[in-house]
Amino acid sequence: MATGELRLLVGKCKRSTAINGVNAKPLHSNVHVPSIEPHGQEKRLIFLSVMGTVTVLKRSRRKVGSASCGEEDEEDEEEPSAAQLLWSPSPSYKNLKMAASCWSAPSLQEEVSSPSPSPVLCFLGEKQSVAAEMGLPSTSYSLLLLFLSILAFAESNSIGVNYGRIADNLPPPRKVVELLKRNGITRVKLYDTDATVLSALANSNISVTVAMPNELLSSAAADQSFTDAWVHANISKYFPATKIEAIAVGNEVFVDPRNTTSFLVPAMKNVHSSLVKLKLDPNISISSPIALTALQSSYPTSSGSFNSTLTGPVIVPMLDFLRKTGSYLMVNAYPFFAYSANADKISINYALFKENLGVVDSGNGLKYNSLFDAQVDAVYAALSALKYDDIRIVVTETGWPSKGDENEVGAGPENAAAYNGNLVRRVLTGNGTPLRSNYSLDVFMFALFNENQKPGPTSERNYGLFYPNEQRVYDIPLTMDDLKSRSQSVTPSPEAIDGAEVSTVVQTWCVANRKAAKEKLQAALDFACGEGGADCKPIQEGAACYSPDSLEAHASYALNSYYQKKSRAAGSCYFGGVAYVVTQPPKYGTCVFPTGY
Repeated sequence: MATGELRLLVGKCKRSTAINGVNAKPLHSNVHVPSIEPHGQEKRLIFLSVMGTVTVLKRSRRKVGSASCGEEDEEDEEEPSAAQLLWSPSPSYKNLKMAASCWSAPSLQEEVSSPSPSPVLCFLGEKQSVAAEMGLPSTSYSLLLLFLSILAFAESNSIGVNYGRIADNLPPPRKVVELLKRNGITRVKLYDTDATVLSALANSNISVTVAMPNELLSSAAADQSFTDAWVHANISKYFPATKIEAIAVGNEVFVDPRNTTSFLVPAMKNVHSSLVKLKLDPNISISSPIALTALQSSYPTSSGSFNSTLTGPVIVPMLDFLRKTGSYLMVNAYPFFAYSANADKISINYALFKENLGVVDSGNGLKYNSLFDAQVDAVYAALSALKYDDIRIVVTETGWPSKGDENEVGAGPENAAAYNGNLVRRVLTGNGTPLRSNYSLDVFMFALFNENQKPGPTSERNYGLFYPNEQRVYDIPLTMDDLKSRSQSVTPSPEAIDGAEVSTVVQTWCVANRKAAKEKLQAALDFACGEGGADCKPIQEGAACYSPDSLEAHASYALNSYYQKKSRAAGSCYFGGVAYVVTQPPKYGTCVFPTGY
């Protein structure tokens, strides 16, 4: 093995490449990563997903699976002098099958499938044999995996917004699209397939999730021709000019008073079949948002389980469908509801992502610093209980009302600004949840506007980030650029509460996962203190943070130093799954962890 860097050359493929039906092109620039020269004749592939793309590091000209240069590209018959880097513009890599050892997602051993893929690093063959072939000592091999996984998780989380229209005073859709673009919002979720809205979103580069309303489920379940016509009129007519990325079939169907639950999975299957006919299924995912009321147990988080009356009839069939199609589970999670009903038991700081003592799960020992993470992980625990650990969650609704009735404890502009502002920071600068730190966390805030015709309590009409006149209800960051450019104060706008100041957005730190394997934790510590450039002087013997002298404490300090030096960028506290973000200062002896450099 040649030490140091190996330049990954563009390689010989000059035209498109097919990877199990996914079109790919050679990357037109050189990339540097710490790697090795190919050794031996064994066929090996490294698959690496970065920000929704499929990346293939090809280490020999021999085909593995269906990855190869085009049939007419004779130049590819030559053994490349270095690994070839390919990329795919496709938004998905559904059903990319291989017998592989996969890191960063241990449950995905045979099939890598995700509509908005969580980055996964896979080597064909056994870990030990690949390392031996590469000529790498185990520590160097671990560092290579760690380095690539860090690259994979850069900016993987995302924030979107729900665009509801139950109001008579909203701006026209073209103005709404201008508002979205002006505020850097690149993902939006709708509750229908309104033609004017979909047309306005065309060529905006905004990714769109559309919905089939609950009232159409019975027809969609009963008649394939109905979904064929629906997909043609509402999806293919607008795609790809309008970047439709997903279809929500129904919304919180299990609590629908019209008893539409039995229609859900057949409707999802028929919609998918209609997409397949038009060859749109690789680009558009299908799921259905569920409310947390679908859980029978959610506390402690590790005890999460689905309602037993739903599990057999609909939950398991739906999860089978999601797994088969490479989709994800849509979940609507509202810490506001839990807090409002249990304000005497739940800390408001815990509900708003503010500094708090946290809650330790008695079942798995994980510590939660926010009710939001605990709620999401309760659903992950429910998935695990049914052996669906490979299914990812997308939070399709969450928010906090800026006004409410007298009995709606916690509703108000200060809390709404704190919750939503801290949510954005938590998502864009953090990882996944404590239970699924290796999964990306995609969240749609509810909602874009205050909607004056929504029925129900006052809160229902006051979840908006914007008034109908396009003024903000309160001033919060919505993008990573916002987070970098503004101070940490999050205040409602004058229209909301006469300029009253709201509490500061919480700081974040990176700490080691105490349940991580020691060798992985050591590799992360070595990387941070070495190539990562972390300040590790305080954890040397005799220095301020040497005590306690434990791998967890020292790794936490080093990983946090790296995280802070990277300006708390998304993905910089992952380290192959051995670290996660917390919102209160870590406590290891008397050591004070830095919050910036």
